[in-house]
Amino acid sequence: MSWPIRNAEPTDYARVHGVVDAWWGGRPMAAMLPKLFFVHFRDTSFVADTDGELAGFLCGFRSQTFDDEAYIHFAGVDPERRSAGLGRELYERFFAAVAPRTVVRAVTSPVNERSVAFHRALGFEVERVDEDYDGQGESRVLLVRSLA
Repeated sequence: MSWPIRNAEPTDYARVHGVVDAWWGGRPMAAMLPKLFFVHFRDTSFVADTDGELAGFLCGFRSQTFDDEAYIHFAGVDPERRSAGLGRELYERFFAAVAPRTVVRAVTSPVNERSVAFHRALGFEVERVDEDYDGQGESRVLLVRSLA
């Protein structure tokens, strides 16, 4: 299935922000997604709507520090629409948007095994687990994918 995916707009923020915690099973995640992605990174952030309802989103950016890298900060798909290819399509849209960048990075929690498995299925490799990435005791899995 092909999904209607478009660039994110500032007006999308409230809708996305409003579902993040629910889509993550009640985990408090919304604070990790600031509105700036919907304002300053619209060309590398995407929203998918189906029948007027939010189906998924991805927020990312081109690295300002490393000319060959881009970073996916946050992506989500409505739990009722998972396993239908939307997550993959959002990532593929991002990969195309950041060309000619050749490296894409992402970070996830070690407890989010579904996220690690999803990234691996898309060709990401686990670079390492950083035990204190977001502060003492805040472990993160650092993922990397070469687009070259």
